Amino acid sequence: MALQNIGAANSDDAFYRYKMPRMITKIEGRGNGIKTNIVNMVDIAKALARPASYTTKFFGCELGAQSKFDEKTGVSLVNGAHDTAKLAGLLEIFIKKYVQCYGCGNPETEVIITKTQMIQLKCAACGFVSDVDMRDKLTTFILKNPPEQKKGSKDKKAMRRAEKERLKEGEAVDEEQKKLKKVVNKKGSSTSKDAVTKASSTKKKASGSDEDRTSPARSQGDENEEVDDDDDDDVQWQTDTSLEAARQRIQEQLSAATSEMVMLSTNEQEKKPKPAEKASDSPKSVSAAPEEKSKAENGNSTCATHERLVVEVKTNLKKGISPNQLQSLLGSLSGSSEEKTTALFEALFAGSEKGLSKEVVKKKRYLVAAALSEDEGSQLLLLRAMEAFCGKASSYALKEVALVLKALYDADVLEEEYIVQWYQEGLAGGNKDSQIWKNAKPFIDWLQSAESESEEE
Repeated sequence: MALQNIGAANSDDAFYRYKMPRMITKIEGRGNGIKTNIVNMVDIAKALARPASYTTKFFGCELGAQSKFDEKTGVSLVNGAHDTAKLAGLLEIFIKKYVQCYGCGNPETEVIITKTQMIQLKCAACGFVSDVDMRDKLTTFILKNPPEQKKGSKDKKAMRRAEKERLKEGEAVDEEQKKLKKVVNKKGSSTSKDAVTKASSTKKKASGSDEDRTSPARSQGDENEEVDDDDDDDVQWQTDTSLEAARQRIQEQLSAATSEMVMLSTNEQEKKPKPAEKASDSPKSVSAAPEEKSKAENGNSTCATHERLVVEVKTNLKKGISPNQLQSLLGSLSGSSEEKTTALFEALFAGSEKGLSKEVVKKKRYLVAAALSEDEGSQLLLLRAMEAFCGKASSYALKEVALVLKALYDADVLEEEYIVQWYQEGLAGGNKDSQIWKNAKPFIDWLQSAESESEEE
């Protein structure tokens, strides 16, 4: 069965996870009794998590024709002969009005009828509640035939898992295409190809293996073909992560003044003695210093380190460095992993508190590089950096916490267990009354309910 993305705005997205079957229609009868049968209306309605009677009735209201859906046989009929393209266009209008969230556009919504007989759509991802236009003709039919609550939740979860697997397969295919393009570009460069050929031939001559001594003589053309086939296997691409190599990359990428500042900070950290050594060398001075003064000095030092890291990261981002270069830069900078991640988040999104979730989607490659730069706890560090940024930013950033979490979760930057762990640690900490936990709660509830459904299955 052919599938298509749910929503006309997502039709060109090859990795969109929410899909539905393409509509199939059939003209039946003739004369005054001619009717259009939507053959797969049950499958379409199941993918949209809406009763098939809603879509059938919507077609009748929009076309001004009688419509009928048989619950027992699953047959959907609309009087008159109608093209498939026309019905598909009306279905897109139905999806926009009664399926997609008005806030984030996610089709995973639930129809709610309030006590005042108003129809709303509650998004399971971002928690946004959309108000449906009650002037539409279909609203009367929905009020008389309310949907069953939480119907098909397991099917929705299975659909999400299947679409996530398709997304990963699509990304794998995309990576393979990128690798093929790189190989073609390398072979297209004659200079690099000659250098690799010479290096491989020299290596074979120097090795002097028994196979070379005992193998029979071959023609010139066979040797050239073997060199062309094996030139990519002989080359091993590696990144030098030593301190000297990092310094050299910094000097190449930064300006003269900025590189000098980075080198000075690195040297100062190497020469700076440990706290234990300072205490042993001058016990008298340590005992004489008051506790309040040491706290103030530590606070000033932390602020200075944070500002320095933000300036360095911003300077490099303005130069247009790639995510791989950013990963190398973060590894060479002085400071703890938490300080560097917090500085990166502020450097990336400072000034974009309104519309933060959209900026996160645009710059997610840099966040992935930051998550890969540390082996353990990188996702928790990224979540804490987002928490610190939203805590001191405007109220717009706090309102979009759930949208930011969903964007990072959909992009596979963050995993469920780390998001839930961060949320639970935040509630158990001293800042449990912060507005950020209240705004993140709808997304956390959605994650935990989806996880419980998968365990039940």
